[in-house]
Amino acid sequence: MGTVETLEQVAREGRRRLYPALTDPHWLVLKKRREIFQKWIGKLPAGPLLVLDVGGRIQPYRPLLESRLGGYIAVDLRRTPLVDLIASGENLPFSDQQFDLVICTQVFQYIPEPSVVVREVARVLKPGGYFFLSLPSASPTDAYEECWRFLPGGVRHLLSPFRRVDVIPEGGSVAGFFRTTNACFHIFVRYGWLRGLYRYTICPALNIVGALLERISRSSNDQFAVNYSVIAQK
Repeated sequence: MGTVETLEQVAREGRRRLYPALTDPHWLVLKKRREIFQKWIGKLPAGPLLVLDVGGRIQPYRPLLESRLGGYIAVDLRRTPLVDLIASGENLPFSDQQFDLVICTQVFQYIPEPSVVVREVARVLKPGGYFFLSLPSASPTDAYEECWRFLPGGVRHLLSPFRRVDVIPEGGSVAGFFRTTNACFHIFVRYGWLRGLYRYTICPALNIVGALLERISRSSNDQFAVNYSVIAQK
């Protein structure tokens, strides 16, 4: 992963993740995650929210909360214009029961001991507060530091400090197959004009076919879900 340094780069990457282009190999997953988060945000208790973003160097889902924000604090180990504090999720520099909502997306796979972060998140959340999380289940590695992939049973065990945990697949097995195929093409097609050809022909075609077949099949099979969104309540 390259370092994101300028506000323009951060904003561009955030928009790409929130509203992915059809030429994005992760379009099926990212689109579904936005829909899940929007639904959950709509069901949060009324009133302004004090939000903590753990690993919040880009904050793609912050725009979904803008009308609800009483405050938004981002911590990360990497500095960007959006990061408020350089801190790790294992040692959050906040008092107990301070936040209404904690968000942590696509971060736990890099953390050697994610259970420590879970305990810290539970500590800083107010009673009844919520934790939004997204986790990979099947994905090519993109950094040497990656440690984990996650399944629903393991996620529920990991989040045992919370009284309610819902694990939602970001697409079923059909979407998982097409997203994985696209991700593999993205890895293997590395050369100039060939990569451009893939991005504007094969990639969007696989995304469209995957979305259509997922809708047509109406299958509840999620054995090959490649990513999960999680909501947990303290």
